[in-house]
Amino acid sequence: MKRSSRLLSLLVLSLSVLLAGCGSASRKSVDQYDFGPLPDAGVAGATMPSSLPAIVIPDVTGPAWLDTQTMVYRLNYADPLQARPYTASRWSATPLQLITQRLKSRIAQSGARVLSTTDASAGELLLRIEVDDFSHTFDSNQQNVGSVVLRASLFDGRKFLDQKTFVRKTPSTSADAAGGVRALAASTDAVAADIMAWISSLPLRRP
Repeated sequence: MKRSSRLLSLLVLSLSVLLAGCGSASRKSVDQYDFGPLPDAGVAGATMPSSLPAIVIPDVTGPAWLDTQTMVYRLNYADPLQARPYTASRWSATPLQLITQRLKSRIAQSGARVLSTTDASAGELLLRIEVDDFSHTFDSNQQNVGSVVLRASLFDGRKFLDQKTFVRKTPSTSADAAGGVRALAASTDAVAADIMAWISSLPLRRP
């Protein structure tokens, strides 16, 4: 009886190890992405006049599906209303966090003084950003872009100055998550340059 019990225990243990190994082998790794390093200042695009007041940039806002690390693509030719997740790829932070940090970094890189809401004093310029779309979009099997659509509102203290919607769609080099990431990063950088050009064109007060 003791020998039978030992054999049964060894058999159960061996089966458990085998099942655990199979589970580990079948579990797919998940690739994590962000926007990568900033481009060199010389090729970053628009610059901001150093005479502008400091700009306060609160965290970017947007729909709930952009407040997760899920990476989304859309098949516009099949069903444009369905947001589909990439199961083996995800963002290293939420898209809203990534966009916030990228915009702050690009605007600061251009020569502007960028402040957070906790560091700001009354009467500073305030730039609010609302994101409407941030997805890898397929118009056909062959054509896909990184689509960024956002709305920027500029205030001088509590005084509303102007508002503008920015749209950028950068063609992807490949029809997969990695290609979508590169296209979305490029679109975000292009929108940052568009925002800087827009702010620079406004008749703002000088400190």
